[in-house]
Amino acid sequence: MDKNAPIPTEIKLHQKSRIMEIEFSDGKRFELPFEFLRVYSPSAEVRGHGPGQEVLQTGKQEVGIVSLEPVGSYAVQPTFSDGHDTGIYSWDYLYELGMDQEQLWQEYLRRMKAAGESRAPASASAPAGRTNFVSVKPGGGGKH
Repeated sequence: MDKNAPIPTEIKLHQKSRIMEIEFSDGKRFELPFEFLRVYSPSAEVRGHGPGQEVLQTGKQEVGIVSLEPVGSYAVQPTFSDGHDTGIYSWDYLYELGMDQEQLWQEYLRRMKAAGESRAPASASAPAGRTNFVSVKPGGGGKH
């Protein structure tokens, strides 16, 4: 991680709109949909173990984040409502997702269309959000 790279100053999970709002030390602010975060998980399950091994994530339109745990002082690890919990999102990766969000989203939609897949979940039930948002202050302890 670049020591001069921006770090989050605040992270909020908005359960109703399924958005992670993240503000960085350089003043940049991003609103990252949970679905976007899920389909671009940095886990090996999604990215594979090398180029060309990526696994297209389908049916994630209504995915929620049920918890968000700090990992040291450099990342967070969300648990998604579909059970996925192996992605560790570094500050650098979250910043990159925010900066490249539109391009990455369009690429995902192209891949879904080419595969003839759907963003809609297989079942019609949506995860229930109990709170309006969960706030996480980065940089304070956590998993090591």
